[in-house]
Amino acid sequence: MKTNAKKVFNVRQLVVLGLMTALVMIFSFTPIGSIPVGPLVITLNVIPVAVAGITCGPLGGGIIGGVFGLFSFLQCINIGVPSAMGAALFDINPFFAFVQRFIPRVLVGIIAGYSFKITKKLSNNYVGGAVTGFMTALSNTVLFMTSLVLLFGNTGYMEEKMGSKNVIWFIITFVGFNALLEMAVATIVTAAVAVGLTKAGFIRGKAKTA
Repeated sequence: MKTNAKKVFNVRQLVVLGLMTALVMIFSFTPIGSIPVGPLVITLNVIPVAVAGITCGPLGGGIIGGVFGLFSFLQCINIGVPSAMGAALFDINPFFAFVQRFIPRVLVGIIAGYSFKITKKLSNNYVGGAVTGFMTALSNTVLFMTSLVLLFGNTGYMEEKMGSKNVIWFIITFVGFNALLEMAVATIVTAAVAVGLTKAGFIRGKAKTA
């Protein structure tokens, strides 16, 4: 029986989703994807999420974002690279710890997909990739920290870390250099990947303006 229904993902997109899932797992279970700086880490997992967004759209980005979020939560219970902050939050409230680790990452993937979809129409895939990498890292930081403050801001753990700072100043000083470096790496790498995937025929559009 014939059907005119379109497939959600084509074969190439499924390959990319499989590869990005594997990459998230490698980054989560080995020190390769986590660069410790103070109480936080610079995570490279935003890059597979961004790549999924540019190749598979908001849905694909959201799926890999969910994979990122799931493994980020597992780190709270010492599965993969342990997270001291994650363990502390899990001890306070396991359900909130899951929400704080999972939901923002799904939204990050969706943002990545729409960022590329909109930007590439206004310019080319190189610029689209750069903007997507930047937006993925930026939204990851903003949503992670916002959910952290909203869900755990009234706990003794967070009150001790925040001290007398207001919420905005706390977020800026807490992530600081980590966030800037994460955004720079994600921007450069995702732009390069976007050009490569365009030339390989995985995504449509112009690689760069001549």
